[in-house]
Amino acid sequence: MKQFAVIGLGRFGTSVATSLYKMGYEVLALDSSEEKIQAIVNDVTHAVVADATDEAALKALGLGNCDVVVVAIGQDMQASILATLVLKASGVKRVVAKAQNDLHGKVLEKVGADQVIYPERDMGVRVANNLVSTNVLDHIELSEEHTIAEVLVPESFFSKTLGQLNLRARYGLNVLAIKRNEQILISPTADDYLLKGDIIIVLGEKDRLARFQHK
Repeated sequence: MKQFAVIGLGRFGTSVATSLYKMGYEVLALDSSEEKIQAIVNDVTHAVVADATDEAALKALGLGNCDVVVVAIGQDMQASILATLVLKASGVKRVVAKAQNDLHGKVLEKVGADQVIYPERDMGVRVANNLVSTNVLDHIELSEEHTIAEVLVPESFFSKTLGQLNLRARYGLNVLAIKRNEQILISPTADDYLLKGDIIIVLGEKDRLARFQHK
């Protein structure tokens, strides 16, 4: 089974960690805040208070055995850069790092990040090659099997709730956010409706996303 770790439990990191866990994968969540760890402890496999810049602590947690580690640290650029450096030095196969701006992203790439994403600027989606599809707009590859994609809501979804559509059961896709004009609804509920022009940001396996786009 694939093993994931997410370092930094802001809105983006929390959404990715809990969605992967709901999909049935092992997820280790790390943050320096005891409060954030307590908030997520029941929604991931393991949740640990840890300093992302502490090389010994990260090695002791066995992050080198993870298939993918997402560095989703918020405002502390230095911490995200050091964590990325330590993770690659520890032998982590794939490090996906969140950047605040282009300069930060360039530094992350220099220290070994396999993928750099800009969730504040692009909702963690508009950073990769376009998929050949009328509905799937952009995507981020978290691993060889998993992706986060931005999908234009098809007409058959108009005026239906996420609960009615049940995308997780039907397609194995977890909805992280709904983008409506200039508004973004993070972690939508089953009662939220989809409207014409909406864009949903989903996390799932690539083959399931492919089946969904050709439904």
